[in-house]
Amino acid sequence: MMTRASLDDLAAFATVARAQSFTRAAVALATSTSNLSHTIRRLEARLGYRLLQRNSRSVSMTEAGETLLGTLGPALESIDGALDALELGRNSVSGTLRLTTTRQAYEALVRPVLPAFTAAHPHATVEVLIDYAYRDIVADRFDAGIRLGEKLERDMIALKVGPELSMAVVATPDHLVHSAPITHPSDLTQHRCINYRMVTAGTIYAWEFERDGQALDVRVSGPLTFDEPELMLEAVLDGLGIGYLLTHEVAPYLKDGRLVRLLSEWTPAFPGFHLYYSSRRQMRPVLAAFIQAVRGRF
Repeated sequence: MMTRASLDDLAAFATVARAQSFTRAAVALATSTSNLSHTIRRLEARLGYRLLQRNSRSVSMTEAGETLLGTLGPALESIDGALDALELGRNSVSGTLRLTTTRQAYEALVRPVLPAFTAAHPHATVEVLIDYAYRDIVADRFDAGIRLGEKLERDMIALKVGPELSMAVVATPDHLVHSAPITHPSDLTQHRCINYRMVTAGTIYAWEFERDGQALDVRVSGPLTFDEPELMLEAVLDGLGIGYLLTHEVAPYLKDGRLVRLLSEWTPAFPGFHLYYSSRRQMRPVLAAFIQAVRGRF
């Protein structure tokens, strides 16, 4: 007969297998990697099979592990669904809402609704992880994620939770005084620009432009490269180069004249932020209430 302890061990195995990492799984389960490793070894000893192959860089499943997860995964999701249904039946907005979001999405969408949301739902707690990679919200035990666009994993539902956005090429007036005119995106290759390194891919982002159906990617160069848009904006304001940033982030500085916008006809609007969550889980009341709060602003 399955004991409570062995059920917890099976759930721990499923989390490690999906995350393909003891470190990420330990964070999701709020435990230490050493405790988690001990749990998996105990389960393997009980079953008499090695379930996971471990090396210094990755974790993968053995054939026995794949067989077990194939049956175990749906069973655990069914249990989670039953528990979620019980909470839903209580119609109570309570518990912890775990979100993964970029800093831009947090500032634009999450932060503005937190005062009213926490006041309206005093028994709810919001936990936010700032991240730029697409996270497996099921394996990492998040309720939802917020990212740009709709490039999502299988079994995810995406809801638009903000207006369309656009990028802006900006610089200080003083920086442009002694510079050659910029009338086409290709002109940027002759100017000092502030680059952005994409955290997940580890590559330098090529600035994207489009006009009259013509798409153009431009790789710029300059004295600085950052992996945080906020630092890029500060560098542009300091007159260190030309930047490529979300329009709403630079709008106050365009209004007061500290920045000038260039090539606006080459930066059309694109789909904005989307909130995504698993289609295989019944939506918890705390997530439903949060979605209503965010979408109610637009």
